[in-house]
Amino acid sequence: MSIRLLVADDHPMVRAGIKKMIEGKDIKIIAECATGKEAVAQTLKRKPDVVLMDIRMPDGDGLNSLGRIKIEDPEMPVVMYSGFDNPTYIARAVALGANGYLMKDCSAKDLIAAIKVAATGENIWTRTELRRVTGALATPRPGVRLEVPLTQREIQIVQLVCDGMSNKQIGDELEISYETVKEHVQHILRKIGVTDRTQAAVWAVRTKLVS
Repeated sequence: MSIRLLVADDHPMVRAGIKKMIEGKDIKIIAECATGKEAVAQTLKRKPDVVLMDIRMPDGDGLNSLGRIKIEDPEMPVVMYSGFDNPTYIARAVALGANGYLMKDCSAKDLIAAIKVAATGENIWTRTELRRVTGALATPRPGVRLEVPLTQREIQIVQLVCDGMSNKQIGDELEISYETVKEHVQHILRKIGVTDRTQAAVWAVRTKLVS
């Protein structure tokens, strides 16, 4: 029996490429979604065997959509599929319960294998990926304070850090200087008791500042 796959990606060419790669491999695409909101709705409605989810999409990005799906259906296998090798994204994906994280330049063989493993409910995380975020995901983590009052500006910056933005990109987004962003980030890290942006992202997930 074919694995029922839902593909969420806002680029039609990517979806077409995935369809071509899985052709004849006992995997059938039952739904294609171009937005995060649509991905959540169709996943809960169609109940696929596996969801293959892009990260950067309009109307609710893939990580937020992953979080919403896992709240409603914790056992739903979701594999993130991204063009960004970003440790912050990977940390959030692990913390939110994704079954794995694939780069879009992966081979057809690796994509098919990942879908088949995820369909059994197992994870496809590699040692390398987990090693990159293992410190951030340690539980309990000494020194990490889960309840810390942040200012509205600090909340904005943490959320943009979780979106994978650099200090320069955050500065451009908020129309403040690079140095100001840098100072804010350093202050936030000290305030919440972590040492890097990846740990900050995991903290933000755990405190439900982001999903």
